[in-house]
Amino acid sequence: MLKVPSNMLNEQIRMITQCGFMGRGSILTCRHQRNAVVLGSGFGSLNKGPIMAVVSNGIVGSGTGSGSGTLADRLTEDGLSYKERFVVRCYEVGINKTATIETVANLLQEVGCNHAQSLGFSIDGFATTPTMRKLHLIWVIARMHIEIYKYPAWNDVVEIETWFQGEGRIGNRRDWILKDYATDQVIGRATSKWVMMNQDTRRLQKVSDDVRDDYLVYCPREPRLAIPEENSNSLRRIPKLEDPAENFKRGLVPRRADLDMNQHVNNVTNIGWVLESLPQEVIDSHELQAITLDYRRECHHNDIVDSLTSVDAKAVSRIQGTNYGSTAATENKEDLRQFLHLLRVSGDGLEVNRGCTEWRKKHAR
Repeated sequence: MLKVPSNMLNEQIRMITQCGFMGRGSILTCRHQRNAVVLGSGFGSLNKGPIMAVVSNGIVGSGTGSGSGTLADRLTEDGLSYKERFVVRCYEVGINKTATIETVANLLQEVGCNHAQSLGFSIDGFATTPTMRKLHLIWVIARMHIEIYKYPAWNDVVEIETWFQGEGRIGNRRDWILKDYATDQVIGRATSKWVMMNQDTRRLQKVSDDVRDDYLVYCPREPRLAIPEENSNSLRRIPKLEDPAENFKRGLVPRRADLDMNQHVNNVTNIGWVLESLPQEVIDSHELQAITLDYRRECHHNDIVDSLTSVDAKAVSRIQGTNYGSTAATENKEDLRQFLHLLRVSGDGLEVNRGCTEWRKKHAR
């Protein structure tokens, strides 16, 4: 994958500082402040446009963008999808020295939000249209399915394309394709289902014609699916995991940092909680290749959550891959491990998430 040469970055930083384009002190001392700088358009022989990098604590980590300009500049030529590039930061990789699934999910969320903003939708965290705001309606996630064929490593550049489209009267869907920017290889795909909820009553609501008219103009004219639905695990019904679970982690407490701008636990935090109850020997010997989560209820700062995991005894022995020449399946099905997951509120047992995961054997490094 494309790497950012450290000597080139250091020289870029020195030149930018000397030219007075960024402060000499504040950027290096304020932990949370990030100033974007545009690096040169080529790395070696590659010439695919500038990458936006971020200088934080004196270290060039990663950033967003397919160049300078506004978010709207990152819309594709037909205006029906949106692309953005990221450099993987050192603190976004895990024990495998590659990006974690939480990192991937956060990037998907970032690109989706930026896409909505680029279209002029609200910036209040709900991606609402004018009609939705007038009626106090918001989008809430119902299902997320992610497949990772190859995890990016520290300093790798990932390009993510996203688009959304209507799903009848029940809501809409958003899809993503992740590529290695250096090779143009597809390294992951994701799809999600979203439903409409009244912000005041917290009840689900059907999508009206007025709301559909607001956003359908930005959707592909024909259905476009990142993961074809035929023989796809993205549509699989997830059974409820009953006690006693084979593995569990009880008493998970949301941190203040886990709350998002909508005042509930961010959906990416749920992914981490699901994996907390996975057996350590699976973490040591396998890597996650696919995860599906059904979101059942909101989780708030005072909720205490239990995470349960058991082997998926009814899982099919052969995992169907996706089309387009990429597959989430392992070459040797005997190396595949599959699990069912449940997040629930401690005490009353209310479901937060149902989930299923697939794990492939780690390759020797």
